[in-house]
Amino acid sequence: MAFELIKKVRLCEVGLRDGLQNEKKILTADEKMELLDGVQAAGFPVIEVGSFVGPRAVPQMADTDQLFMRMKKRDGVEYRALVANVKGVERAEACGCKKIKLNVSASVSHNLANLNCTPAQSVARFGECVDRAGAAGIEVSGSISMAFGSPWDEEIPIGNVQEIVEAYLNAGITEISLSDASGMAYPSQVYDICLKMKENYPQVNWWLHFHNTRGLGIANILTAMQLGFAQFDTSFAGTGGCPFVPGAAGNVATEDVLHMCEEMGIETGIDLDCAMEVGHRAESLLGHPASSCVLKAGKAKDILLMKPEGQTIK
Repeated sequence: MAFELIKKVRLCEVGLRDGLQNEKKILTADEKMELLDGVQAAGFPVIEVGSFVGPRAVPQMADTDQLFMRMKKRDGVEYRALVANVKGVERAEACGCKKIKLNVSASVSHNLANLNCTPAQSVARFGECVDRAGAAGIEVSGSISMAFGSPWDEEIPIGNVQEIVEAYLNAGITEISLSDASGMAYPSQVYDICLKMKENYPQVNWWLHFHNTRGLGIANILTAMQLGFAQFDTSFAGTGGCPFVPGAAGNVATEDVLHMCEEMGIETGIDLDCAMEVGHRAESLLGHPASSCVLKAGKAKDILLMKPEGQTIK
């Protein structure tokens, strides 16, 4: 069987939101702006700048409004932010954010414990957010966390995920992200779930968001590529995770995904060297090493340049 892959992917850099929200050190707005400028210079087509959530819950995101007001937006780049409720939509409107993402957990027990309603009921309550965003000219996408597994459930039935997808569609949301916030996804499972979603909901504009908690982030992305999925979230230096999920630190690293794509001839439109500079700067600002393999080892193509003259292989 031939190994067939798509020729081009679209990546969203989520380091400024999902990367930084799980860090103990809270970066200043100036430091975030430095990283944002670097991400823009690298050529990312989509950037998740932050989230409009309560600062008590996620203090790392308290200055997202300021970033939107200070940034110099580039033509053709989509800047988005996570929103939890109508108040978040109002904050997005006030600072000029034109794309928001709503989120719900596929874990029924998780949702019931936190919100006293099922995931589908949570999506139904997003109607006010969608209406307010539409009136303000703000695009809306939806995200489903725990779509591949949850620490609170023995398993997540695919029917639960489909119910949420249909609730989003009923709310008029056709761009949907499947998120492995718990880092429990594995390739064969990703293949089965993504194939089912692609077949049943061809009208959906799909994104995939994998964590590398157990080292399977790249494998899961590659599996999805074989099915024709072409939009993925990545985080500079492999930072972040979900602060509400035990042990879920570590998004799939931007540099590792870019390096894989470059080696395989898959177009991203993003400058890997520039992205690596951002990753190293993030390491410096946060004060700890990255989980990115490429930041540690360098690009494979650079090995020849590093080889000492006269070195022989034994």
